[in-house]
Parts: sequence; C-alpha cells; structure tokens
Amino acid sequence: MELFQQGTDELARIGIRLADTKFELGTINGELILIDEALTPDSSRFWDNDEYELGVSPPSYDKQILRDYLETLDWNKEYPAPEIDPAILATVTERYLDICKKITGSTPLETAS
Repeated sequence: MELFQQGTDELARIGIRLADTKFELGTINGELILIDEALTPDSSRFWDNDEYELGVSPPSYDKQILRDYLETLDWNKEYPAPEIDPAILATVTERYLDICKKITGSTPLETAS
C-alpha cells in the first residue's frame, strides 16, 4: 500500500490520477522484494485529473485503449490474436509516449536523438 500511495502522490503532482496498478512481489531469503516493473502503462491505469469524472471512464495513458478495442471484435481471446488496426496501435503508442513525457520530461525518441 505504501508503494501505491507513493505512486499516487508523485503522479498527482503532475496532474495524473493513478486509477489502479499491480505490483508483483517475491521473496529472497525471507525478504519481500519487488520483482517486476511497476507504475508503467503496462501495469497501471493513468488518467488525467482534468478529464476525470466520477462514474465515467476517461481517456487513459495505458493499454486500456487496446483492451477496449479488442472487446469490440468477434474474437474468443485464444491464439491466434486478431490483427490490430494500425490506428489503434498508433493511439496506444502516442498515449504511452505522452505519459512517459509527463512523468520523465522526455520520451525515448527524444533522448535517442
């Protein structure tokens, strides 16, 4: 809960609401450790505080966009996965880069150049 609260507090400073997240934990020699990435668009749902409204799912900076798209398809959720509309992939990519820039101040594409 402390990790969640710290993430919530840090993101609130930049106008982002941490809607939910998951933490994968394990132990080494009896000590609890974080064993996977945390507070990323793959493990969390991020909403812009300015767009948040109780009872409404706001636009998100995470993979929820892809999940919502997949729910519109006639697919049994088994292999093979359907082809993804390139426009959906572009939107997910854009939102991931947006949240990266909001959190870190730059995107991987900017730091690579």
